[in-house]
Amino acid sequence: MNLNSSQTLTISGQDVVKNGSQHSWEDAKTILKPSTPSKKPPKPENSITIAVSSRVLFNMEKEQQIFEQQGMEEYIKYQVAHETEPFSPGPAFSFVKALEAVNTQLRDLYTESEELFDVVLITNNHAYVGLRLINTINHHQLFIERFCMTGGNSPIGYLKAYNTNLYLSSDPVKVHEALEEGIAAATMFTPEKMTEVSETQLRVAFDGDAVLFSDESEQIYKAHGLDKFFEHEKAHENKPLDHGPLKGFLEVLGKLQKKFYAKGQRMDCPIRTYLVTARSAASSGARALKTLRSWGLEIDEALFLAGAPKGPILEKIRPHIFFDDQMFHVEGAAEMGTVACHVPYGIAQRVPEGKGIKDKEISSIK
Repeated sequence: MNLNSSQTLTISGQDVVKNGSQHSWEDAKTILKPSTPSKKPPKPENSITIAVSSRVLFNMEKEQQIFEQQGMEEYIKYQVAHETEPFSPGPAFSFVKALEAVNTQLRDLYTESEELFDVVLITNNHAYVGLRLINTINHHQLFIERFCMTGGNSPIGYLKAYNTNLYLSSDPVKVHEALEEGIAAATMFTPEKMTEVSETQLRVAFDGDAVLFSDESEQIYKAHGLDKFFEHEKAHENKPLDHGPLKGFLEVLGKLQKKFYAKGQRMDCPIRTYLVTARSAASSGARALKTLRSWGLEIDEALFLAGAPKGPILEKIRPHIFFDDQMFHVEGAAEMGTVACHVPYGIAQRVPEGKGIKDKEISSIK
């Protein structure tokens, strides 16, 4: 499978029409007014902020082609001419809907709490496009009140100002910039087919090394081979691994889970987390689990695959999102219908291109 970050799920949007003619913008605002109850977004210092780019939240493939082939001016003209036509969902759409479902249950249990997910739309789009984005958000009944539209400039500098806990984009350059700033980030890809996911339980799957954990163990493997890797993990079984770029996101998920546990909802908690690693359980799994325990973090399910493909397991889990540091696993997940995200972190990113066999060897310890 030849995957690139500009691929999007094709779901046909519908024009807003009345008696065979297209509505004006004022008409559209009335018709597409959100039906969700009025709610205030939580204060940024209290919330778990998820920043998503417009191109992962919505399908903007056609518009992106216009921008790349005809330039900014024609792109803006097209967006203005079609601003009453909502975009169709993109790969992050189901994830965002699941976040909102968790918020609904949290508000039922803790009416005054602001420990909620807060989705921020981060885009380098021109402000003119904002009208179509607002229209689309209302059409799909999403609760997104915070926007950042930078008119062609990189939005990365604003992520810290929004207290971002996770940034999702289709642009690997921006994702790399965010990681360099210490912000959890990943490049989101869209599978050719999308597995149906739960509407009531948020499911998040993580790889271990170079995602939740540092790439320390991968470095040992690359330098000395698999046998030395197993020896190293056994000798350091009781020494926690250093944290990786997504550790903080698992931490905030765990914090919210405990709020449900406190209300007796451990077994039917609307958040469920998974460790999906190619590590072997007997030879290197103990260190991974002991590291999580030392951090005070729980993982609901741990799957040690000993080098087996991750795609079939993820197809059974049906996560809203899966994070891995290697494209080999991202592509395998996407082939099975999982929305997968690449975390460009660690030594695996420095393996020269064209060495596919070596890539697979490194992936076998993950």
